[in-house]
Formats: sequence, structure tokens, C-alpha cells
Amino acid sequence: MTEASVFLKAMLIGLSIAAPVGPIGLLTIQRTLDRGMAMGLATGLGAAVADACYGAVGAFGVHWLIGTLQTLRLPLALGGGALLLWLAWRTWRAPLARSAAQAGAADLAGAFAGTVLLTLANPATILSFVAVFGALSGGLAVSVSPLTLIAGVLAGSTLWWLLLSAGVAASRQRFTDAWRRRINQVSALVLAGFAVWQGVLALRG
Repeated sequence: MTEASVFLKAMLIGLSIAAPVGPIGLLTIQRTLDRGMAMGLATGLGAAVADACYGAVGAFGVHWLIGTLQTLRLPLALGGGALLLWLAWRTWRAPLARSAAQAGAADLAGAFAGTVLLTLANPATILSFVAVFGALSGGLAVSVSPLTLIAGVLAGSTLWWLLLSAGVAASRQRFTDAWRRRINQVSALVLAGFAVWQGVLALRG
């Protein structure tokens, strides 16, 4: 495979893993509605960077790190679940913003860092990337750098979060206060549900 084809395949992997609506997608939508596109994009970019980190683990075949992550699945899942519950509580209690507030640098950095940690603590993300990249990197030509895989994943995931935050920001004015309140409440409940589900799976595993 050529560098270009590997990059495109990795980009599709990053896009397909980021696209399903999960806790990060809900946070991106909710934060874009309340705080504007920059805040939503910062949230999504945190997930993109975390995706690229796990892509690096799979691409380089870091076996000791893979084993360590699998050993730590339970504390990672419980820690991530606790963080999701806290985010659900904050989302439920957050007052409606009348207009998209301008997020400062500290707010953007906090949203980015929090999403990196949340995504890294998701065992499903770990297993998905290790499996997909382990299989894909096994068929690479010697001349193709694993960095091409990582760059592709980062590009695909970033593209999704850019499209999502831009789309939500563009349609923000169509949402009434009542609808935005319902979205916040549903987002909080679904985040809490993800937290419980993640914890149950970890304890069973």
C-alpha cells in the first residue's frame, strides 16, 4: 500500500470511530449550543487527540502498553464512568445561556483536556484501535511509516468534530429555549446511562 492509500484508510477509521453518537458527541453538541462552536470543537479535538494516541499504540505495536491498558481496564472504566456522572450532573444543572458565550482560553483548554482523559479512559476505544490498527499495520509495506496511520486517524476524527460543531452552531438559532433545555436533560440522562453501562461491563469483565 502507498502512503496516500494508508492515510486515506486510517482517515476513514478515525472518522468511523468518531462518528457514532456517544458521550463525546453529546458533550460536543451540548457545549456548542451553550458555549459556541469553539467550545464544541475543543471538546471534539480532545477526543481526536486521544484517538490518535491509541492509534499510535496499535500502529507501533507497543505490546507492553497494550497489556498494561488491558490490565487497567477496570480502574479506567470506573474512573471514566465517574467523570461521565459528574459531567451528567453539571449538564443537568447548567442554566440555559441566552446566547453562545465566548469561551476563554482556559475554558477551551479545560474542555480539551477533559475530553482527552475521558476518551483515554474508555476501554472500548482502547480495544477498537488496538484491533483495527494491529490488523492494518500488519499489511503495511516496509516503506510506509506508522506515523501515516496516526496522522490519518487524527485527520479523520478532527474532520468529524469540525463538521459536527459547525453544523450545530449554524442551526443554533432554530432551537427554542424549551428544546435546548430538553436537549440538556436528555444529554445528562444519556451520559449517566453511559457511565452506568461502562461500569457494569467493566465489573462483569
